[in-house]
Amino acid sequence: MINVAIAGGTGYTAGELLRLLQNHPGVRVVSVVSTTNAGEEISAVHRDLLGTTSLRFSSKEQLHEMREETDILFLCLGHGISRQFLQDVSMDQKCRIIDLGSDFRIDEKYRDEYFVYGLTELNKDKIKNARLVANPGCFATSVILGLAPLALEGDLTDEIHIHSVTGSTGAGRTLSETSHFSNRESNISVYKPFTHQHLGEISKTLNSISPITIPEINFIPLRGGYTRGIFTSIYTRYKGNRSIEHIEEFFREFYFSSPFVQISRFPLSLKEVVNTNNAHIHLERHKDYLYIAVVIDNLLKGASGQAVQNMNLMTGFDEDCALRLKASAF
Repeated sequence: MINVAIAGGTGYTAGELLRLLQNHPGVRVVSVVSTTNAGEEISAVHRDLLGTTSLRFSSKEQLHEMREETDILFLCLGHGISRQFLQDVSMDQKCRIIDLGSDFRIDEKYRDEYFVYGLTELNKDKIKNARLVANPGCFATSVILGLAPLALEGDLTDEIHIHSVTGSTGAGRTLSETSHFSNRESNISVYKPFTHQHLGEISKTLNSISPITIPEINFIPLRGGYTRGIFTSIYTRYKGNRSIEHIEEFFREFYFSSPFVQISRFPLSLKEVVNTNNAHIHLERHKDYLYIAVVIDNLLKGASGQAVQNMNLMTGFDEDCALRLKASAF
């Protein structure tokens, strides 16, 4: 059994993480830190965990006292907070850390160590030997999965255009005007066009595997009128000679050893992947353009599920342990 702690325990990603870890045969959750809810029952915040855990939220000081017996620390903190948290709570050197925030995805150095970018489909071997892992962003996960095979072949030679719609859980648990039900329901809106924070990690990751410089990426994120899931649509001019059948086969070969990525011959919908750690990809060729659609659950493959996938690799469990989940298809 490995002892696991979670920092930032009241948000959506922490709630999903707890649900997964409660069903993991090799994990014992020993601490869930919340600066505002310390001492309160976890099931009072994550109400669906009533009857499955008797744990109470702990403080940073209590985690510090348990640092020597903690094997894995998940950081489910707001953007920019993870680095300060690690300064405040000095974990034992043997403790492995998985950060679900954005602090170490691009500026990946922490003290004298580097975080490995935790997209398992690209960095599996590095993750297995890592002590520090930076979990990818949800939008970034969907985009990179859709483009990585082409980047590796040097087939991304023209501008890339992306529209990606996410559910309201992508904005976190804290209420804001744009996450309020009255604003979100039966509505759709654009935010951070061409400037979204995930662009940096998308560009960096694709350039790291491409033999040529990745062209301009034009990214338009949208807020959808639903709670969870990301639907990403990508198109670019494709100058390769492969037919769509050959492109599909190439994608299948690329993701052959990835238990959660499937290539679909049919157009996609979100319900196929919501509540799972799966990513479905659909490809079409229209004259000189290649169209790529990717669907994931933003809280699972886009966050907590991918974090557990990383933990499994780091600790020797089967990659899909505790992640064999069923979609709510209807």
